[in-house]
Amino acid sequence: MRRKVILTCAVTGNITTPEQTPYLPITPEQIANAAIDAAKAGAAVAHIHVRDPETGKPSMSLDLYKEVVDRIRSSGTDVVINLTTGPGGRFDPSRDNPRVAGPNSTLLPPEKRVEHIVALKPEIATLDLNTMWSGNAVVINAPWSVTKMAELIYSVGTIPELEVFDSGDIGLAKNLMEQGVLKGPCLFQVCMGIRWGFDWDPQTLNYAKSILPAGSPWAAFAIGRMEFPMLMQAWLLGGHVRVGLEDNIYLNKGELATSNTVLVERAVRLLREFGVEPMTAAEARAELSQVGGWSR
Repeated sequence: MRRKVILTCAVTGNITTPEQTPYLPITPEQIANAAIDAAKAGAAVAHIHVRDPETGKPSMSLDLYKEVVDRIRSSGTDVVINLTTGPGGRFDPSRDNPRVAGPNSTLLPPEKRVEHIVALKPEIATLDLNTMWSGNAVVINAPWSVTKMAELIYSVGTIPELEVFDSGDIGLAKNLMEQGVLKGPCLFQVCMGIRWGFDWDPQTLNYAKSILPAGSPWAAFAIGRMEFPMLMQAWLLGGHVRVGLEDNIYLNKGELATSNTVLVERAVRLLREFGVEPMTAAEARAELSQVGGWSR
């Protein structure tokens, strides 16, 4: 049983809205401060999206990513930076002609989806392997697009964190590993509770773990009210863990979490009740040195 785990904080995401909670970090300064404070509270990794400061909507602006990363790096706080590549993969079929993109489509070429990774060279970049219905749009991660993104991620010394939402995503990962596109062992993040994907229960997580490639370091998280129960389940099964306002906005039923920090603090308390310590950023890097392509 693990006595130390990597705790990731996902500070803002691209689905949670400012209308749902006033505590969601929006501006680059707020996002950077959320990552810094989460690290001070015990998170070794900060998983980062950016938002349009005027609207609060998801953004892929290189300038916004650069400001967030520069603020974190200049703060003196040691934290592993993990940048998303998820936005830019949604297709919203027009109701009149489903072959035509509707107003909520965000599909971008793979080169554009990793532009900020190539420029900023974070230690980790998420690489989504799912093609699935999500809200009013279909998330599309075509194998050829994933292949190009992986190539560019590796080219700057960054490692991909493979976000898997269902069993077929793990099958795709195995196929890309066999082709040499992905360098094993790979780092996996099992995403639970997203509608039409993995359910948020112990049996499903145990199944997901059982079909991961042998020797793969992995973590898991669940959205909403199952965030903390599945955090402990991930630890029990030998995985790493994640919390944050991207995944869950409540501290207790009906009580909004006032920051990412309070979610990290609760995660740390729960882990310590079972004799588990969160790794430092330095310890997380040592743990991840086994991952294919890691060169930090």
